[in-house]
Amino acid sequence: MTLDLLTFAKRYTAAWCSQSPASVASFFSPNGSLTINDGLPSVGRASIAAAAQEFMAAFPDLKVMMDGVSVEGDRAIYSWTLEGHNTGPSGTGAFVRISGFEQWRIGEDGLIADSLGHFDTDQWRRQIQRGAFAE
Repeated sequence: MTLDLLTFAKRYTAAWCSQSPASVASFFSPNGSLTINDGLPSVGRASIAAAAQEFMAAFPDLKVMMDGVSVEGDRAIYSWTLEGHNTGPSGTGAFVRISGFEQWRIGEDGLIADSLGHFDTDQWRRQIQRGAFAE
């Protein structure tokens, strides 16, 4: 792993905590894509910013922490933990804390060409309804 990748990942983490969807999108190539849990990809910075906005609106106190970054083959693996209270529009008020990872392919421009994001959707749904620490 290069120092540049670590620095990039730290800055990306800060962007997710900024409540600025455009800041998150700026880490992607202009035609980059973000796919979350095998859903439809968000392609292009405007679409990526919209996807980030959904998380930021749902969790006004959103905090993302970088758990690590590594390289596997031609992809960088960015591991994270997200936490916050689901107090946005139609929110449940529940506290959510979930970990996941993104598999990045970095483009020639040094930005994310595509990101494949993964987290446990069953755990996500349970936490949205009952909170992170409910049994």
